[in-house]
Amino acid sequence: MKRIPRLLLVVIVFLVALPLIPGLPVFWITQMNYIGLYSLVVLGLVLLTGVGGLTSFGQSAFVGLGAYSTAWLATALGMSPWLGLLCGLALTFVVSYALGAITLRLSGHYLPLCTLAWCLSLYYLYGNLDFLGRYDGIAGIPPIELFGWSLGPGERMYYLIWLVLLLAMWATHNLLHSRSGRAIRALRSRTMAESFGVDLARYKVVIFVYAALLGSVSGWLYAHMQRAVSPSPFGLGYGIEYLFMAVVGGVGSVWGAVLGAGAILTLKDQLQNVMPHIVGQNVNVELLVFGVLMVLVLQYARNGLWPVVAAAWGRLSGGVRCAAIPEVVMASMVGHPLPVRDRPPVGSLVLKVNQVRKEFGGLVAVNDISFELRAGEIMGLIGPNGAGKSTTFDLISGVTPLTAGTVQFMGQRIDGKVAHDIARLGVGRTFQHVQLLGDMTVLENVALGAHLRSRAGVIAAALNIERDSEASLMREAAVQLRRVGLGDVLGEQAGNLPLGSQRLLEIARALASDPLLLLLDEPAAGLRYLEKQELARVLGQLRSEGLSLLLVEHDMDFVMNLTDHLVVMDFGTKIAEGTPEEIQRHPAVLEAYLGGLDEDDMLQEATLA
Repeated sequence: MKRIPRLLLVVIVFLVALPLIPGLPVFWITQMNYIGLYSLVVLGLVLLTGVGGLTSFGQSAFVGLGAYSTAWLATALGMSPWLGLLCGLALTFVVSYALGAITLRLSGHYLPLCTLAWCLSLYYLYGNLDFLGRYDGIAGIPPIELFGWSLGPGERMYYLIWLVLLLAMWATHNLLHSRSGRAIRALRSRTMAESFGVDLARYKVVIFVYAALLGSVSGWLYAHMQRAVSPSPFGLGYGIEYLFMAVVGGVGSVWGAVLGAGAILTLKDQLQNVMPHIVGQNVNVELLVFGVLMVLVLQYARNGLWPVVAAAWGRLSGGVRCAAIPEVVMASMVGHPLPVRDRPPVGSLVLKVNQVRKEFGGLVAVNDISFELRAGEIMGLIGPNGAGKSTTFDLISGVTPLTAGTVQFMGQRIDGKVAHDIARLGVGRTFQHVQLLGDMTVLENVALGAHLRSRAGVIAAALNIERDSEASLMREAAVQLRRVGLGDVLGEQAGNLPLGSQRLLEIARALASDPLLLLLDEPAAGLRYLEKQELARVLGQLRSEGLSLLLVEHDMDFVMNLTDHLVVMDFGTKIAEGTPEEIQRHPAVLEAYLGGLDEDDMLQEATLA
């Protein structure tokens, strides 16, 4: 961990010293300026595409908005470039917010196609408006001035460009390692994210607008560096090139944005110098070489070049990843306790499922199921594979809309509500198939469960002024991890844990949301005997605290010794309900669920299942 500040120090020293090197060709200052400008745009794509999973080919259009806004205001109205920056950002915000609100509802290949469409639209708009100079563009743009000091010369713009880029990298790093950042990194896991209160639509628009604003700033700097703008740098080809840089550099890495932009621009320049001597002046092979490069990167460095460079730097600097306590673990040691909900009185009605039905076309997955769950009670929902148990969980938690029936939680109807609103009311859950963010630490995964217990926003996260709130979330995550016996792996990556520990991690994440109702989908799957005993102890403690638990489980020994009440399903229909002792003797259960075995065989066979 210590090698990151050391690397940053090396980069800053290099950037400051570069223009001071005697005899350095002006070309290299200009090239570094372009690398900085491109890196700003690519940095937005790291957040939008690499982290958020939203592919965009249209970032060059937002660069054009920033460039044309300041160019027209400065030349036609004589406004200060700094006012041009503010106006460009405001215009970009409005346009990107409107586009995002419309297009980000789409999924699959439709979203990238939409980004192609509005990129082409804005490009042709720039080239066909008279007041923007049509395809000739706008010339005579004044340089930026700072306290009366002109930044017209390239070496002066160099310092401004790289200062802005480093500040943007700092803000993006802060954002990614915050409450909002965890929500953004969870966007790829839609069901899990919504179940812990993440408003997916909102965060998609947030990162879309954030990336657009970075592009607008790049356009503002470009316009005042070039002193002229025309439509050509803001076309679709440049949008594709930005995305290409992000992939090559490392689409999930802040530093990868700079590495990708630098590698591609340097390679492009060298190809333009070398290839004409090899294949002739009239043959353009840049695209062919870039295509080969993309294939090689995807084949040998699928996460981009930055992880390779970072690993090499670690070996060179002698850095050891585990030598220091991760920052998130440090935060968990200083945070304040979070407020908790008032538990309902033991025995009071918490959940009422009434005639719930779910149809998928002609298939009835859940057939008019009804049951009630009270505070301080553990209810088991059992049945063979395909009985509809997990679908019932999805209907209760709002992941899947029901076809008919009602669901009441704490006296309030929640059928028809979306998952993040239901989570806000106090419903937490785990999943049949573990859904964790494997590249995040164990502590960060659990902190995501406490997402709704903090109000820290995106701007506060980017400016790093929500440290107290973040520390409280981390403290809560550490408390819940110790509660389930994972207190010694706080800083470990979640993807490195064995399956049994990942199950416990999911339970800790659900507990971090401070739920009144906890839905556990096969919590004992993959656990060893002693781990199951510890899990049973934890769940029993939660019951004594007044928490209501509804669990799906195939281990009948675990279920029978733990639950107060059981509901048995078969082919989507409830076939029995009662205490564990009643269920073991119920003829319909013995016949339909286990083929007519007696109760001793039932326990043995179901445990094996």
